[in-house]
Amino acid sequence: MITLAVDCMGGDHGPSVTLVACRKFLDSHPDARLLLVGKPDALVTWRAHERASIVPASEVVAMDDSVEVALRRKKDSSMRVAIDQVKQGQAQAAVSAGNTGALMAIARYLLKTLDGIDRPAIASQLPHQQGGATTVLDLGANVDCQPEHLLQFAVMGAALVSALQPQTGEPSVGLLNIGEEAIKGNEVIKRAGELLRAAGQAGTLNFVGNVEGNDIYKGVVDIVVCDGFVGNVALKASEGVAAMIVGGLKKEFKRNIWTKIAAIVAYPVLKALMLRMDHRRYNGAALLGLRGLVFKSHGSADAEGYEHALNRAYDAARNQLLDKVQGRIVAAAPLLAVATTSALPAGTAA
Repeated sequence: MITLAVDCMGGDHGPSVTLVACRKFLDSHPDARLLLVGKPDALVTWRAHERASIVPASEVVAMDDSVEVALRRKKDSSMRVAIDQVKQGQAQAAVSAGNTGALMAIARYLLKTLDGIDRPAIASQLPHQQGGATTVLDLGANVDCQPEHLLQFAVMGAALVSALQPQTGEPSVGLLNIGEEAIKGNEVIKRAGELLRAAGQAGTLNFVGNVEGNDIYKGVVDIVVCDGFVGNVALKASEGVAAMIVGGLKKEFKRNIWTKIAAIVAYPVLKALMLRMDHRRYNGAALLGLRGLVFKSHGSADAEGYEHALNRAYDAARNQLLDKVQGRIVAAAPLLAVATTSALPAGTAA
């Protein structure tokens, strides 16, 4: 039985979305249990379920709360209580749609980082033109990174893809850069490239070299590594372009009788395209590098999107993602140690 702790209060919509998603998730996962964390009076609409129980929390981390407020002043928040269920061994993973900065800070404070990992990273998928998705990290947890951090992200990303997509085999890794040539990029990127090539030569990673932004959507590699600033920009741009294309198609085909007829004829193709670009299918970002599994749902996710985040957390727990991340880190320990001792001086711009 896989048990997930759900922050039912987090996100833009709270229980009106999370509870609907939880019900659907339980209906499709007979081997799962849920701990529904939140204010009891806000969860009164929940109908009792034999595989779900309510864990009370008296506070809620707002989307605009600072990290300090979330971490030090709201010690009984639904977010913190949900993560604490993982720390106490009551759940194998926690899921929240709440404030990303607060979620990362609380998770790092309660669960701590794995040995060999300096900074946790946020990893999620972006759809590509071949019908699959590229895993990208970091997506916003670390704005300024050193070369050794990018190596750590690659190791953790490889574990994530290996666990959740075993059919991939040994996942390929690319370093996001302004060109494919090894001489391109700033000093941090060039040094990171050296570390990743060394990992590839040692057989620790399947590193294929530098990739450019458009390669994310071509699907040329399974994993793209970058700092959190660049990754978050790529994520938001991807969501914006997808929404623009889908919205534009819907508007265009309502224009007149001829476009409506064209829409009917092209409906199967359009439906497949919109499904592929639907960001809800890829909802659920993993916070990697912690001594426990935590997944972040998009704050504005609807019930379908939130259910996908629950699915991702369930798959990670069922496939023992945490053990696989630890195993990858142990295997890469000599390279990680060398990378850390040869790191650039503190303060070097990323």
